[in-house]
Amino acid sequence: MNPFSSGTRLRDMIRAIRACKTAAEERAVVRKECAAIRAAINENDQDYRHRNLAKLMFIHMLGYPTHFGQMECLKLIASTGFPEKRIGYLGLMLLLDERQEVLMLVTNSLKQDLNHSNQYIVGLALCALGNISSAEMARDLAPDVERLLQFRDPNIRKKAALCSIRIIKKVPDLAENFMNPASSLLKEKHHGVLITGVQLCTDLCKVSSEALEYFRENCIEGLVKTLRDIANSPYSPEYDIAGITDPFLHIRLLKLLRILGQGDADASDCMTDILAQVASRTESNKNAGNAILYECVETIMSIEDNGGLRVLAINILGRFLSNRDNNIRYVGLNMLMKAIMVDAKAVQRHRATILECVKDSDASIQKRALELVYLLVNESNVKPLTKELIEYLEVSDQEFKGDITAKICSLVEKFSPAKIWYIDQMLKVLSEAGNFVKDEVWHALIIVISNASDLHGYTVRALYRVLQASTEQESLVRVAVWCVGEYGDMLVNNVGMLDIEEPITVTESDAVDAMEVAIKCQRLGLTTKAMALIALFKLSSRFPSCSERIKDIIVQNKRSLVLELQQRSIEISCILQKHQNIRSALVERMPILDEKTFSGRKAGSLPTAVSTSSIIPCNLPNGIGKPAAAPIGDLLDLSSDDAPPAPVSSGGDFLQDLLGVDLSPASAPSGTSQSPKTGTDVLLDLLSIGTSPSVQSSSSAIDILSSSHDNKAPVANLNGLASHSSLSANATSPASSAGMMDLLDGTGAITQKHEENGPAYPSLVAYESSTLRMTFNFSRQPGNLQTTFIQATFTNLSPNVYNDFLFQAAVPKFLQLHLDPASSNTLPASGNGSITQCLKVTNTQHGKKSLVMRIRIAYKTNDKDALEEGQINNFPRDL
Repeated sequence: MNPFSSGTRLRDMIRAIRACKTAAEERAVVRKECAAIRAAINENDQDYRHRNLAKLMFIHMLGYPTHFGQMECLKLIASTGFPEKRIGYLGLMLLLDERQEVLMLVTNSLKQDLNHSNQYIVGLALCALGNISSAEMARDLAPDVERLLQFRDPNIRKKAALCSIRIIKKVPDLAENFMNPASSLLKEKHHGVLITGVQLCTDLCKVSSEALEYFRENCIEGLVKTLRDIANSPYSPEYDIAGITDPFLHIRLLKLLRILGQGDADASDCMTDILAQVASRTESNKNAGNAILYECVETIMSIEDNGGLRVLAINILGRFLSNRDNNIRYVGLNMLMKAIMVDAKAVQRHRATILECVKDSDASIQKRALELVYLLVNESNVKPLTKELIEYLEVSDQEFKGDITAKICSLVEKFSPAKIWYIDQMLKVLSEAGNFVKDEVWHALIIVISNASDLHGYTVRALYRVLQASTEQESLVRVAVWCVGEYGDMLVNNVGMLDIEEPITVTESDAVDAMEVAIKCQRLGLTTKAMALIALFKLSSRFPSCSERIKDIIVQNKRSLVLELQQRSIEISCILQKHQNIRSALVERMPILDEKTFSGRKAGSLPTAVSTSSIIPCNLPNGIGKPAAAPIGDLLDLSSDDAPPAPVSSGGDFLQDLLGVDLSPASAPSGTSQSPKTGTDVLLDLLSIGTSPSVQSSSSAIDILSSSHDNKAPVANLNGLASHSSLSANATSPASSAGMMDLLDGTGAITQKHEENGPAYPSLVAYESSTLRMTFNFSRQPGNLQTTFIQATFTNLSPNVYNDFLFQAAVPKFLQLHLDPASSNTLPASGNGSITQCLKVTNTQHGKKSLVMRIRIAYKTNDKDALEEGQINNFPRDL
């Protein structure tokens, strides 16, 4: 016999395939076998049709195409014998799915088999229909399936119930036809039929509110009785698993009771006794018992309020955490995270066990336990829990330090009872894992230190101690460098000593040594070294005896290969050597940084740009009123006694004459969106604040140093580490340019030139719907009329937060479009924040054709995808 003829047995083909040593040999065997099967199909070979289909199913499971044998399935199903039908239905379920059009041809055969006198053939039809039924087949055959729910044989009733689940999922409108038959299945004694009936009722409740109310009124008492009978039943070898009678039925009944009791107080009252019985009597030494207890706990937490039951449920979860099985501990932690929203006090009793889970060797349990501890912390327990977490931070694995550090910092910031405790805890965290914290953390610490005026001395001494011990944690070094620069005189003179402190002796030379070490340390980054240079600049005024040594250190960095450090050193050297009379004004101690402004910017609810729209004088200690229109002037105290704010031209206006600028407040000319250049801007140029493109990687350091004064007007960036300054200025007047060149004595090549941004255009509401608004702001570079820079601002007008926010745009061929990344992918609700994104459009036919753009905005709200599209034709004509 031909080894690849249709008469080859299935086992022979399997043996031949398994004997293949390479994939090529296997493909050759399969190809020859498929050719023989095709030849048999063409010859209409009825004797071996079932054998050929069995071979095709095995080939299909190996991943080879078998579509040519689909019609053979229908032919076998249409035959009269049970063996042929069995192979035909099995092939139907394997080789076809509900999307195949050929499936429509089998509907009539299914209908005939559902009414067949042989119950085994009926079972085959129900099994196939339950697996591959389409919506059309479900509508056609639903009456036959409904009738079979009352069939005499329990196996048929069980299969009919499972088939009914498929039907109501495909066609929810048919749910009402199955409510009465499903309720009758709940009275069955046969566990197989009963469990499928319970599952059918559960799915009916999910797809139909009418079915939910029907089962609440008619079936709860019966379900409670059934669950009680099973829980109290004696040993039954037929259904016993680990000493528990049918745990699968237990779980199905508990899930159905959970759905029926949720949101209904009367239904919840009916099931409290049996839930308490199951929770208290089920043994937890086997997995089957733990599965039942878990479902029971979830049911208790889902039904209407019952304090005693919930305490019992949470105690069960506490026992889960002591189990040696990691899976049980994990589901226990998951459930406790839900329970804490309902009964936090009961969960607090298991705090010690939860903290032990944080120290578990399993990473998944660690992270879940840490999230739960984060939810457990409140004002009353923040100190002991933070202490435990910091102690664990010292011994935790490197890959876990980032998560635990973020949680500790968030807890300390949220629940801190006092500023001194906040500072102490943050110093401990930075000492242990400073390299794992985000920039916002040490930014916030500097803000708090700035506001704690009575703790300045204590803080700078504590930071000096840890800085002397180690410079490995860069975030800690940055905070220490900033504090030594600001409060170095307090460090040397032991100002503000507290009773809890140990005495420390620090000389001016010691403080300068610490800054020099930070500058020369190879492992510290550019941001830290730049901050250390600024700190030395400040100390040159606070420590006159060390000024020469500080000059030498700064001069050494004039030859630095890092452009940013070189530029800063050159500028600072010019001031120290030739302009001593303005140094004290430049390095005065920073005013108190406003915590609310920083918190608002951190949350995204406040813009980071400095506003100059309102001019409100504020009272200063020296009695001079300073305008809020020049915030950097407030920061550097430019309106000191040597430079009064009034624009009077006299010999006393030293700073104005020197810089060639007017420091008095000036309103912006109409038609422009930027304020005219002031002495503030010249000083920004002088200190290179936010101008050097080589320090973009250090932009995060400036956020903490930007805040507001007592009048709530924002202050500017002192250390100048941002890549883009929010104080954009217009063209420098000739006088100010000359003053700048005189001041730096020929270093104008390093100083940036500010130029006009061209004509101003009004803001344009480019797109607006009932849920979203998009506004365009335009700007241009001088001399380049073809290129337009657009800042798009997106505002959410709905009460729902938008996640996965994505903006896309398309333009005609005569336009070139470049999109920068958006500022965020989450858009806060109700206009409480916005997303900005910059676009660059080049019009190659400027003056002939105007801009036009099609837009598409995609986002998710309430876990549903949303898409908005539109076309923008109302751009200004001269763009």
